[in-house]
Amino acid sequence: MWQVSARSVCRAGSRAWQRRLPWPGPAPAAPRSRGPARSPGTAPARGLSSMAPSVRLAPAARSLFDEPLAIAVQGLGPRQQVTLRTSLRDETGELFQASARYQAGDDGQLDLARCPALPGGSFSGLEPMGLLWALQPQKPFWRLVKRDVQSPFLLQLEVFEGHGERPGRLLAQAQHERAFLRDGVRRVPVREGRIRATLFLPPGEDTFPGIIDIHGYGGGLLESRASLLANHGFATLALAYYQFEDLPQKPKELHLEYFEEAVNYMLQHPQVKGPGVGLLGFSKGAEVSLAMAALLKNIMAVASINAPVVTTYIPFSYKDKIIPAVTLYEHKAKVISSQCFDYSDVVDDPFQAPGKKSLIPLEKAEAQFLFIVGQDDRVVKSEYYATEVCKLLQAQGKANFQILSCPGTGHCIDPPFFPLYPTGTHPVFHKRAVMGGELRPYSKAQVHAWSQIQAFFRKHLTVN
Repeated sequence: MWQVSARSVCRAGSRAWQRRLPWPGPAPAAPRSRGPARSPGTAPARGLSSMAPSVRLAPAARSLFDEPLAIAVQGLGPRQQVTLRTSLRDETGELFQASARYQAGDDGQLDLARCPALPGGSFSGLEPMGLLWALQPQKPFWRLVKRDVQSPFLLQLEVFEGHGERPGRLLAQAQHERAFLRDGVRRVPVREGRIRATLFLPPGEDTFPGIIDIHGYGGGLLESRASLLANHGFATLALAYYQFEDLPQKPKELHLEYFEEAVNYMLQHPQVKGPGVGLLGFSKGAEVSLAMAALLKNIMAVASINAPVVTTYIPFSYKDKIIPAVTLYEHKAKVISSQCFDYSDVVDDPFQAPGKKSLIPLEKAEAQFLFIVGQDDRVVKSEYYATEVCKLLQAQGKANFQILSCPGTGHCIDPPFFPLYPTGTHPVFHKRAVMGGELRPYSKAQVHAWSQIQAFFRKHLTVN
């Protein structure tokens, strides 16, 4: 079977992370803070005695954003009912929050790895990381984005008395830094020729597998995913391709020669291990990655997240070849509410005429492909596209592909613990659009997909 079912696999991935939680043993060494000293991860509420309840976190003060964080409260009364609340403000000041109701044990201890959340909060059940993956914006339709990866997000955790609709008395509080760069990871701005990018290099002077990270519509330079990958041992280039510095604001074509220049830059870098590079793309960025694999050399592995396998909106050009964009039909959008639409059926089927002329010729590619698809993707029919294109490859005798299909998961699949973004602004039509996804299954898919992406690149970019 070439199609991978993620339903059972995602559950297994979640249990594996639970076993890796560092609580309750000694906290592993956390990365040193790059900014001013913060309050430690164990703190009673201000003004309370030393015998008051306190929060214990492991790692205590700082962890990487995609890493698990163990949370416990000690010093409560036997079977005391409390509400835990996490808060995080993004770089614009917008607030994200989650809360859960718990009951301490007979000994007054509350360990989230062992105690299930009770109904009535953002989630229920045994979810050690629920207070992180359940964070949701207080401003509707807002997405958590990290622009400055050199500074951490500051996570606030509060413990309140009781299970009321309004918070009870504050019993304890703590704060914790969620960082994007491990100590020793180097951030190198790249302005070579036409390339506008940032290179992240793992610690040390060795050579590392090279990955180019390409985001979707929206333009600009997003570094968060690339920086997190570098923490795991990959030399990762976050590549902008429009609406950044002197790059085109509204390109009429995407010239693959620009992306070829980025490939050559990576292969010429003394710390990038050849003979080729990997590509990690999301949405339009995944579409770009597929076109690069089809038409350029030295692409060894492509991890594609919810990609159209057809050229959309902006055509591709390479030398004398043009791949035209498929026609979009805005009137085919489904009305979800008076101000929200489902755009998943607004393009011609790329496996039938006339859409077929815009299909990316993946049969020409020599790379290995990992198609990560959300079964509830409401922007791109990504599962259908991946399934059909793999059938075409299989019919030509190829086996250079696999599909990771994630139930309950929409269009946006970020690294672990980024909040679910189920409804937002469509990048092409600029109207409110449903993106898809459900909170709990999406949180499992994030963790599993992230580990599979790393395993995929290690397998196909490491040459003995």
